[in-house]
Amino acid sequence: MIEHHVSPVGDWETASRPPHPALAPFVARGYTGYAETGAPPRRLEVPHAAIVVIVNLGPPLAVDDSGPLGSFVAGLYDRAAVTHQPGEQAGIQLDLTPLGARMLLGLPMREIARRVVALEDLVGDGLVDRLRDTASWAARFDLLDAFLLARLDRAVAPRPDVAFAWSRLVATHGAVGVAQLCAELGCSRRHLAARFGDDVGLAPKAVGRILRFQRVLGLLADDGGAGRFAEIAAAGGYYDQPHLNRDFRELAGCTPTEYLARVLPEGRGVAAPDAFPNVQDEAVRAA
Repeated sequence: MIEHHVSPVGDWETASRPPHPALAPFVARGYTGYAETGAPPRRLEVPHAAIVVIVNLGPPLAVDDSGPLGSFVAGLYDRAAVTHQPGEQAGIQLDLTPLGARMLLGLPMREIARRVVALEDLVGDGLVDRLRDTASWAARFDLLDAFLLARLDRAVAPRPDVAFAWSRLVATHGAVGVAQLCAELGCSRRHLAARFGDDVGLAPKAVGRILRFQRVLGLLADDGGAGRFAEIAAAGGYYDQPHLNRDFRELAGCTPTEYLARVLPEGRGVAAPDAFPNVQDEAVRAA
């Protein structure tokens, strides 16, 4: 599906498609292609439980103070990051589940946790060059399918104990405790944390916290969330609204009210605090 958007501050095109059915368990939200002008110069990227792969088909960008980046992979983060772009960008994003990334990228996830790594360092230069030389989104997505299916054929399946614990955390939005997971698996906390470091990137407690935060973001997005923070905190598994606010500050670097004030229209992401100082920050101060 291809969509074209026009706005006073820039135009953008998005194209999306599910991956091949065999890849569906490992590619969290399908393939998304994008070409954008008038992009916000700084976007806030909050933690979520996926390994983000960006195939950059436009000018370089940066994550925090990384310096110019082409295509890259971002491991699990337990804090917010800020992306910087020059106003135009084009590329493809795919979000891999951590276990899918462990299989398809072929390295321990602890090696990329809280880091961005050049995609070419992990999969070689050929993929990005071929995608750049391919004319249509559909053909690019076909190429990604073929590339990932070939890697899946050589992949080692995730260890059953990690797969079980990951599925329990996802199913409960992070509500199941580490002690309960260990009891169900008959293992120690140290054993489970070490396995999670290899196959997911962060310890189970940190992953559960991200999943809980991710659920709250979804609840906030349903109808804006303003005025319902106490209700959303309870639904998301927080003790109370102050507990939610503390987690928000630690994971997003701002309060829920500030976050909502910076959400950009039509799915363009979340502006970083000083991306539009005359617009977004005034809205934050007024909130």
